[in-house]
Amino acid sequence: MSPDTNGAPHVPVLLDEVVGALAPVPGEVMVDATFGAGGYTRALLGRGAAVIAFDRDPDAIADGRTLEAESDLRLVHDDFSGLERGIDAPVDGVVMDIGVSSMQLDRGERGFSFQADGPLDMRMSREGPTAADFLNDADEGAIADVIYTYGEEPKSRRIARAIVEARPLTRTGELATVVRRALGHRPHDKKDPATRVFQAIRIHVNRELGELADGLAAAERVLKPGGRLAVVTFHSLEDRLVKRFLRDRSGAAPGGSRHLPQGPGGPAASFEKIGPAVKAGEAELARNPRARSATLRTARRSAAAPWLEKSI
Repeated sequence: MSPDTNGAPHVPVLLDEVVGALAPVPGEVMVDATFGAGGYTRALLGRGAAVIAFDRDPDAIADGRTLEAESDLRLVHDDFSGLERGIDAPVDGVVMDIGVSSMQLDRGERGFSFQADGPLDMRMSREGPTAADFLNDADEGAIADVIYTYGEEPKSRRIARAIVEARPLTRTGELATVVRRALGHRPHDKKDPATRVFQAIRIHVNRELGELADGLAAAERVLKPGGRLAVVTFHSLEDRLVKRFLRDRSGAAPGGSRHLPQGPGGPAASFEKIGPAVKAGEAELARNPRARSATLRTARRSAAAPWLEKSI
């Protein structure tokens, strides 16, 4: 979700495309797995559906209580990998908007962005070790691996060495300065190298890719036959994971998944009607530059059993 020029939450990216894919009608139950500022939820409620919305961020839950009191919405303070803990019957649709929200980015005290100096926190749930804890306690190799794997930064070892030499780090501004100095960044350079480093550390602190994998499997289990899934991602690591999940679960992968091979006696396809990847159009990009990196993938649940069954 992107903020408008006044700092108020804007509509989420690809809103029309997401609502079109979910096709909610009155009487259906939809799940917004990443409530945030409630943009998708409001659109689904506006179509007459009931909504169960999840968020691990206590600020998002607190901000949504007024909407919950005024509408057919139930908020659940939990990770979206825990969908089954908050759902007692199969649902008609699930939407996930992966990654950090504009509310988290805009609040300097949350420590997600170097645009405004703040404590080096980055925790979506406000629980567990902070980014500062990781950077100040982990060894150089572990820090380099996180930056390389989740930030796709080829000079990760140089950055990790600089971080260790500069410890202790407590502020977002300090970390950004260390990264820029390590890579010889100049103010007029087009892209700030701190961007990839902040992304990598945030993904690690919040276990974002593991959460996404678990959340997709949970969505498979809670969707009824014919239920719709819509997932919006914002970088290649996330999108590849979603693409691979839908390819495997639809039986489109050659030979099936390396974990659950297709073939005689293998699991039946649990998803069908896999939609093409959808990107934002020029009109939306003009309104919301953040939409440039967004990708929407959609699918419909088949009548087959989930690949890894759990009761809901």
